Amino acid sequence: MNMVAVMYVWTLGLLLYPGSYGNKETEHQTDICKHTLSCSECIQSHPSCVWCSAKNFTQGGESEGSRCSTRLELIQRGCDEEHLIDPKGLVQFLKDAPLSESADEDTVTQLAPQKVYLKLRPGQKRTFAVRFKRAEGYPIDLYYLMDLSYSMKDDLENVKKLGSDIQQVLHKVTKSVRIGFGSFVDKTVLPYVNTVKWHIQNPCPSRTERCQPPFSYRHVLSLTSNLTLFQQRVSAENISGNLDTPEGGLDAILQAAVCTDHIGWRNVTRLLVFASDDVFHMAGDGKLGGIYMPTDGRCHLNENGEYYQSNMFDYPSVGHLSQILTAANIQPIFAVTSNVLPTYQGLSELIPKSAVGELKEDSSNVVNLISQAYNNLSSTVNLQHVNLPKGIQISYDSHCPDSTTEGQPHGLCSGVKINQTVEFNVTLWMDENTCQDGLQRFKLRVLGFNEEINVDVEPVCNCDCKDQEVFSSYCSRQYGNFSCGICSCMDGYKGKHCECHQEKHDSNDGCIINGSLTCNGRGKCECGRCACNKNVRGPFCECDDASCERYEGQLCGGINRGVCNCGACKCNSNYTGSACGCSLDTSACSTPNGICSGHGKCECNKCVCDKGYFNKLCSDCPGCQTPCQEYSACAECKAFATGPLRNNCTLYCARVNVTMLKASEWSGKDKDGWCQEKGEDSLITFRVTEDGDLVHILVKEKQEIQDNIQQLILGLVLGIVLLGLTIIILYRITVEVYDRKEYHRFMKARSQEQWNDAQNPLYKCATTTVVNPNFTQE
Repeated sequence: MNMVAVMYVWTLGLLLYPGSYGNKETEHQTDICKHTLSCSECIQSHPSCVWCSAKNFTQGGESEGSRCSTRLELIQRGCDEEHLIDPKGLVQFLKDAPLSESADEDTVTQLAPQKVYLKLRPGQKRTFAVRFKRAEGYPIDLYYLMDLSYSMKDDLENVKKLGSDIQQVLHKVTKSVRIGFGSFVDKTVLPYVNTVKWHIQNPCPSRTERCQPPFSYRHVLSLTSNLTLFQQRVSAENISGNLDTPEGGLDAILQAAVCTDHIGWRNVTRLLVFASDDVFHMAGDGKLGGIYMPTDGRCHLNENGEYYQSNMFDYPSVGHLSQILTAANIQPIFAVTSNVLPTYQGLSELIPKSAVGELKEDSSNVVNLISQAYNNLSSTVNLQHVNLPKGIQISYDSHCPDSTTEGQPHGLCSGVKINQTVEFNVTLWMDENTCQDGLQRFKLRVLGFNEEINVDVEPVCNCDCKDQEVFSSYCSRQYGNFSCGICSCMDGYKGKHCECHQEKHDSNDGCIINGSLTCNGRGKCECGRCACNKNVRGPFCECDDASCERYEGQLCGGINRGVCNCGACKCNSNYTGSACGCSLDTSACSTPNGICSGHGKCECNKCVCDKGYFNKLCSDCPGCQTPCQEYSACAECKAFATGPLRNNCTLYCARVNVTMLKASEWSGKDKDGWCQEKGEDSLITFRVTEDGDLVHILVKEKQEIQDNIQQLILGLVLGIVLLGLTIIILYRITVEVYDRKEYHRFMKARSQEQWNDAQNPLYKCATTTVVNPNFTQE
């Protein structure tokens, strides 16, 4: 195959299979593929591996494992499309009924499709869409499970009146509502209850009250739409009591979930309202009462609806209870008082599709609590898988009304309204090299709903080759079966065509050349011929197709640059070099100013810049001179006979012509494009014009450099002095103005004062009276 044909095939492969070429994974995938020796192993090793089933595809000494490679490599080596075995996955909907608008239809469908069939090749992903829509008016079964320990006495009185209220609230979302009732206390052994005879008959704290004997769980009323019967049965219930604080609620929940026939659950929305004011016993607590046997998860209700094996089995664990509720599609609503609310919130986090609400001390708000909890539960759509087979992986992309999440372990959407469709993209794939024959099955379901999607997965583990021949003549006198381009030999025979009997051909003759190792140490001798290791071929395994140089970590730069042929890289038409690392393309070097900006050359589609230039396109040169800098010395020496070239001006400035410009002519000239460089003793102003090999310079008459340093210093000193005087004057003016204002204010205040010396006690004269005792007034 010539190089033009190779490039054509590569381009065709890139268009048909863009994900397999031009990336760094291709080399790694090729290495993985060459480890396999059969078609089935090949297609299981990696999704990109393809098997060539053409006869005589492998050359002398070449391993049959070389039939397994990427599509592009096999085509380049001469395998036609007809003989490429590359099975693909498949997704097929076997049943896909449309979603229902209302629950009034004969058959209500809220989840679609209903049955899916997939073919999965190891490592290859397949995706299908799942749709869900809540039908308006979908029926509800609600089972009220109540704690009847003594602390719930006032709650029981309110629950007796709640039947009609609960049904009325639920009738707002559906016409079909059924309600049931059950109660619980705890196991009837110490230390859970007092087993003294008179106390167990009446466990009330006061003997003047009547309480019914304690029990673990009792089913009182099966699900019914008869409200009168509900009120009668609940009204007949009486409070009971126990010793310790925790209750046996988990026992009751489990029995209510598994005793489907006793409770009367339908395949509709199932709600279990759990009402209590205290915490619960769980697995392991039964040991306190001598109960060691774990619960078996089965129904144990007698003819009176009581859990008669309560003292035989321990309490269930939270994980076991969660599994039972999920399998039964029951959504628990925990209506509990504030003192135990955090405990049940933690429990709810471990049980999917559950809710918790705060119950008032007398259960007066239970109707509103149930309504809010149901709305929250029903508006959350949680799609999960059940019994996923080993080796199959799954992920979900959720397309919700207000958001989209990808790659999640389950599908989840919140705030879904009635008759609002949500969609999930479910992606399945099988682990590489873990293919299992036979049909694999699992289910998808939305928690809280009875509908399921049955998913059948058929692993693609074997090649469906069309060339099978039993005892084929191609396999040397029918000593083997032919399939997928190779012979599978009978016991005792080997070789490419099963032509060699093992007992008669144990010699290495024919596998050694020029005294070297057998098959050059790269294979083994079979039937007098070399069977080479992977990546090695030739009559004596002399050709190694994996020993070429690497570029960027890939053999011969990768399949799109070249291929390794017997230790040397065979590059594609647009690449060269020992490792095909050099591209002959120059597009990355092109600029508007030419290749590499005219300051370098293009090698391997990268610029190699001239001295002084750098960056990707050789466009920067910090040390290079501008035309003004380059010709300033010539302009100075030819115009004024000064400067560094004054003694060699004729030699170095031979192609420079200088014309003087008088100062009188300067005023009318355009000032743009003129250079101004410092000369030996003055500034030189000139303009450069290049004309082929000649350079014309127009120079302005010389201007002396004025020594302004003294003037600058004098001006700076005078400026500083003037600034200081200005600041002082402004300061004095400000102080003077302020003083004058203060003085005027003082004088004004003094003129307004009125002094009265007579009234001022400081100015009154002091008078002292002395009485003479010898003097008597007549």
